[in-house]
Amino acid sequence: MPSFKSLASAATVGLAAFAAALPAGRPLRSRAISNELATAAGISDVDILQFALTLEYLEAEFYRSGFAKFPDSDFTALGLTAEDLVALKQVGLTEQAHVSTLLSAISAQSVKPVQPCTYNFGFTTAAEMVATGSVLEAVGISAYLGAAPLVAAPAILTAAGSILTVEARHQTLIRTLTKVAAVPNPFDTPLGTRAVFSLAAPFITACPDGSNLSIKPFPAMTSTTAAADIKADAQLAVASDAQGATHCAFVNGGVPGGAAFVPLTGGNCQVPQILQGDVYVFLANAAPNTGVLTDDITVAGPMVVQIS
Repeated sequence: MPSFKSLASAATVGLAAFAAALPAGRPLRSRAISNELATAAGISDVDILQFALTLEYLEAEFYRSGFAKFPDSDFTALGLTAEDLVALKQVGLTEQAHVSTLLSAISAQSVKPVQPCTYNFGFTTAAEMVATGSVLEAVGISAYLGAAPLVAAPAILTAAGSILTVEARHQTLIRTLTKVAAVPNPFDTPLGTRAVFSLAAPFITACPDGSNLSIKPFPAMTSTTAAADIKADAQLAVASDAQGATHCAFVNGGVPGGAAFVPLTGGNCQVPQILQGDVYVFLANAAPNTGVLTDDITVAGPMVVQIS
């Protein structure tokens, strides 16, 4: 199986082509180009399914362990009704179904599926679990969107699309239950493989031999700005051990090219006005006029912020 490093590289270029097709974009001719790039890098549809399985394992275990750890009363104390809790638990069951489907799809290609890793989600309250679940669902949506241009087989693309739409329902449910805008943006946000793995990696403690993804996460970045203060035109204080950043890149669905670049000045970036919903913030060492953030100019990130 080709390395997932090759998958990350191909996904970056495929994502750039995908982003160019967003509003104010270019002709929708990039899918064939993305397929050619995946083929040239030795990336097969099965490799993409293996990466998807890795993420679905994580999500399925997230819900399983969370509902095992916290009693129903902890969730109803948050204001959730009995019906809300049933719906939320159904999210976990559908993640398990996604795992089963991907296992079958990979095995049908006479390939051994990757195995689940061990995880540490770090939540200490039911409220933290629900909040993290909303982020994980957003990342799942972004992962499937980012990989879509690389899939060659229509049947596999359709299967992935059917999972993607359910992931979107998951996030809408959780957003509704937590009393934030159910549909904050007319467009979801695709992410490249390395960015997705950078968000998943902090939850992974160890993986079985042969199931380690050879993807190097980007350096982490943090912010000291309170979540309630992150809004359009506000200053976002960011920090990272990585050196060389000159800009913040705010990646959000509907932004032409995919990213809004803002100068990094004194450890702060001004939040652009055009952002809505879940926003991925990166540090970058360049600000291309195309608005496309690629791995080669990414210094750190992403972190996820919510813009209402």
